[in-house]
Amino acid sequence: MDIFEKCHEFSRAEEVMATGNYPYFTPISEAIGNKVKVHGREMILIGSNNYLGLIDHPKVKKAAKEAIDRYGVATCGSRFLTGTIDLHEQLEDRLARFMNKEAALSFSTGYQTNLGIISSVAGKNDYVITDRMDHASIVDACRLSFAEVKKFKHNDMKDLERVLSEISPDKGKMIVVDGVFSMEGDIADLPGIIKLAKKYGSRVMVDEAHGVGVLGEHGRGTAEHFGLEKEVDLIMGTFSKSLVSIGGFVVGEKKVINYIKHFARSLIFSAAATPASVAAVLAALEIIETEPERRERLWQITSFMRESFQKMGYNTGTSQTPIIPIHIGDDDLCFALWKSIREEGIFTTPVIYPAVPQGQALVRTSYSANHTDEELYQVLAAFEKAGRSLGLIH
Repeated sequence: MDIFEKCHEFSRAEEVMATGNYPYFTPISEAIGNKVKVHGREMILIGSNNYLGLIDHPKVKKAAKEAIDRYGVATCGSRFLTGTIDLHEQLEDRLARFMNKEAALSFSTGYQTNLGIISSVAGKNDYVITDRMDHASIVDACRLSFAEVKKFKHNDMKDLERVLSEISPDKGKMIVVDGVFSMEGDIADLPGIIKLAKKYGSRVMVDEAHGVGVLGEHGRGTAEHFGLEKEVDLIMGTFSKSLVSIGGFVVGEKKVINYIKHFARSLIFSAAATPASVAAVLAALEIIETEPERRERLWQITSFMRESFQKMGYNTGTSQTPIIPIHIGDDDLCFALWKSIREEGIFTTPVIYPAVPQGQALVRTSYSANHTDEELYQVLAAFEKAGRSLGLIH
């Protein structure tokens, strides 16, 4: 059998493309604020993770440009060898202080961050316990580790206790959860998780990719939101959401971070993050710390949009954050809604299996502190028109 046979037989994408309904890998030719140009047409973007609206902030762009002038456009080496520049260390010191932890370590992408943390910390005879809705990077990190993986039902503390109770007390254990779940927009039951972790002697790691900059009084994420920063052992975050760059980081106890630094293969064998990317994060961090009104505006928008969708008759599920899914269920109806709102000038994407369970297709919407009232009303008008025409709302 030819190993490429499966590739030659795969035709689903081409079939959808032929209908003109293919929603993925759409090239954006220009982006200004919350407006993007797609195939020459200006559209309102509501699917980005640019939660605080810093993606084109003058201070962030200036920092990135200055870094290029000083260091060039790339590092051309791994952090372990020749790729570390002083900006990496400055950023890690800043992140540790911002997140109220002893030490920080940065990676080239958020995906690599989870791969590096979990595959280095969790070994033979250890257990990693994950929420069934955890991000794909956590799933893949568990596959790379030599630990045994146990899953519990989404945000179900009874099921988590069942899983923990079945693991021998003499085994190393770490519960790993998303702080904010990227499709559902709901928040992990961190108080319940911490309570069970203490009862069963487990460490806790929280993926704050969508929580940093958004949750908590100072934007430190889910742990700060619940007042449990000291109880969480490892906090992971990305630079590609509120911090408007590319990369990721982990913070925690100094000895643990140092161990990850010397054993995380995704760090050691990858080129270091580019100077412009690192400088952009440093600038974004400063804005997050000095402009809390951005977070306040984001939450005003979040409440308004969620309530407006619900009043129309849409199902927004268990969302508690600026990620507001429109649950449809049927794939074809989901694609039809997506196409209708795109025709109205709204740019976002449908989400189907395997990103969500089969039969739970949704249109993922997310919002920025920079969205104007006018833009939001345009979005709502598009969803109302499309929903009525498709019989999704009445």
